[in-house]
Amino acid sequence: MATTVKLHSLTLSNTKTYLFATIFVIGNLLLPQLAHLVPQGGLILLPIYFFTLIAAYKYGIHVGLLTAVLSPLANNLLFGMPPSAMLPAIIIKSVILAVAAAAAAKHFGKVSFLGILLAILAYQVVGTGIEWAMTQNFFTAVQDFRIGVPGMLIQLVAGYFVLKALAKV
Repeated sequence: MATTVKLHSLTLSNTKTYLFATIFVIGNLLLPQLAHLVPQGGLILLPIYFFTLIAAYKYGIHVGLLTAVLSPLANNLLFGMPPSAMLPAIIIKSVILAVAAAAAAKHFGKVSFLGILLAILAYQVVGTGIEWAMTQNFFTAVQDFRIGVPGMLIQLVAGYFVLKALAKV
């Protein structure tokens, strides 16, 4: 049974782009605060990426990129997390996620479990390679794969269901 889904590609000249980006940045401010209640919750649950995935998949590259860049910066300025030293790698991974999620949504034209999985794998694999090149430390670069798998699974499963719930919006 096929379902129709409304996926959008909002432009930078559309005020809705900034409204939705603001909403998703707020989500990316609140979710990490909850995750940090768990010891090493940020490292395990990878909460900073969740609403970037939703924003880019549902509303397109512009909303996704705004969310990807502004979320880590706002979190750092307001809460000191992620630490400044980690910002470049997190922003790069967030941008890759936004691009991959928007591309997957455009390619599949619907909320697709495979599309979400490919977006997550893209930002993790490519981002890990870039982080390794930046830090020259393989152990640090593969940290998300060592301890962040629960977060990636949450992104995949919860992301799918959130996007399905937003499908009619």
